[in-house]
Amino acid sequence: MQALFVSTAAVALAEIGDKTQLLSLLLAARYRQPLPICFGILTATLLNHALAGGAGALLAHWLTPELLKWIVAASLLAMGVWMLIPDRIDDDAAASSGRHGVFVASVFAFFLAEMGDKTQVATLVLAAQYQPLWQVVIGTTLGMLLANVPVVWLGARFAARLPMRSAHAAAAVLFVLLAVWVALR
Repeated sequence: MQALFVSTAAVALAEIGDKTQLLSLLLAARYRQPLPICFGILTATLLNHALAGGAGALLAHWLTPELLKWIVAASLLAMGVWMLIPDRIDDDAAASSGRHGVFVASVFAFFLAEMGDKTQVATLVLAAQYQPLWQVVIGTTLGMLLANVPVVWLGARFAARLPMRSAHAAAAVLFVLLAVWVALR
């Protein structure tokens, strides 16, 4: 269960102020249909993180445990630094629903927004470090949902009250502490 809990916490922290959180807010304000947006987030995240997790699990088989430990520690440290760089949403990530509906628009927008994102990288690294893979994928997906579903349901009022600079700094410190913990264990 450690893989599930660590994955959930790491991704929930990494999502604070992330572009996909901004995308959640944008979709909620535009479509005002929280349920299909939330299911779109769930679907896109499961697909994206299953791919990233599979890649991480493959990497774990090719690397020695000692080298893997240092890669994970360096990646967590890099995530801590990356947390200090504010995200902006890409115009094309906020695709219109067109004829396919809010659910498909949300799946498409989230899947694209997650490509190369902090949480996708975190999923890859976590899957390389922890087993079983399904717990990592479920954990990272839960982390995404914990961070994004409240934004969808509560909209702009909730997001406007978050002190984003402080949240990013706190998350960065936690990632650095995780990196130190991994390096020392």
